[in-house]
Amino acid sequence: MSEYTKIIPIANQILKKHDLCDNCLGRLFSKKLHLSSNKLLGKKLHKKRNLTKKCYICKNLFENLNHFLKIMIDVSSDYSFQTFSVGAIIKPSIVDRDDCIRSQFKLRGIDSIKTDITKELAKAFSKKTKHTVDNRNPEFTFTLNFKDESCQIHSKSITLSGRYIKSMRGMSQKQKSCENCSGKGCRFCNFHGITEFDSVEGMISQLIFEKMGGAVAKFTWIGGEDKPSLVLGNGRPFFVKLQNPHKRKLRLTSKNFNSLKINNLKIVSDSPKKPLKFTSSIKMRISTESVIEIKNLKKLKDLTNSPVVVYDVSGKRSEKIISSVKYKKTTQNEFSLFLKADGGLPIKRFVNGDNVSPGVSSIIDNSCKCLEFDFLDIYV
Repeated sequence: MSEYTKIIPIANQILKKHDLCDNCLGRLFSKKLHLSSNKLLGKKLHKKRNLTKKCYICKNLFENLNHFLKIMIDVSSDYSFQTFSVGAIIKPSIVDRDDCIRSQFKLRGIDSIKTDITKELAKAFSKKTKHTVDNRNPEFTFTLNFKDESCQIHSKSITLSGRYIKSMRGMSQKQKSCENCSGKGCRFCNFHGITEFDSVEGMISQLIFEKMGGAVAKFTWIGGEDKPSLVLGNGRPFFVKLQNPHKRKLRLTSKNFNSLKINNLKIVSDSPKKPLKFTSSIKMRISTESVIEIKNLKKLKDLTNSPVVVYDVSGKRSEKIISSVKYKKTTQNEFSLFLKADGGLPIKRFVNGDNVSPGVSSIIDNSCKCLEFDFLDIYV
């Protein structure tokens, strides 16, 4: 006796008690018969019986799937993606009726009705749009709510990296968050988390929003600088995670604003999991309380002999290596200092010796103040 012959009596028993649509009836046996189409199997088992009442399990939900397919196509029309998955929220009463039949007739190893609905919609959407179903790592996710006929969408975040060169003083690195949502994204800030675009973060964000759409942009900076500082050379590296992007490809690699240049902009797999080690070439303009003596400036060369010890506010200790030191006296009470040092050296504190040892002031035995500092290059 074939497997199909074995299931016919069970199917007939079910149909005596309940009216089922082709999809729901076929789903109860398709896995056992290793068939891919629930609907075709259900039609065969019905043997030309016409369904006069609504399906006991789904209430003829499968007849309305084209309506939900249209919703999916409409809500995703502004997005670019290759892979997708479909989820569903259905009425608990549908699940209860499905469970009742499976329990009553001792049917095991069967896909749930929710699984069948999402499979059918995914199959139809893929056929219509040529996109690929990927339930493990989709670029785009639909969640259909069959209670209120709504559809929530989620576009997987993408990460970009690049470098920026800041050639004008007076621009902050970071942008102030939206006061209404504290940077989380709301209607007031158009879900960007910021309302102004006059910093490094703001200008890069605005460019990315224009080219790729999306919501909040979360930055990972490789070091930082003060508002008056310049960033020169190849620029400072950064990573930015863009939430809910509309586009997933970027053709632009550089952009030149008046005071800011963005280079090497590209999509990468992810932001660094751990802080990246980097070194910086730094130029400092330093003033002194007393007249500068060249013999004391020469002592700065000793900075390359041992690490500089830095204590943060909590008392945590770290060491920074300085690999290169040059200086140039410019006036009686001012000089320029050029360093190549580990990233994260607090420049102003290093100059005046505030919880940094040794500091410039103690080395040259003269009270010092950092008037300004610039980054000539950053190496990762």
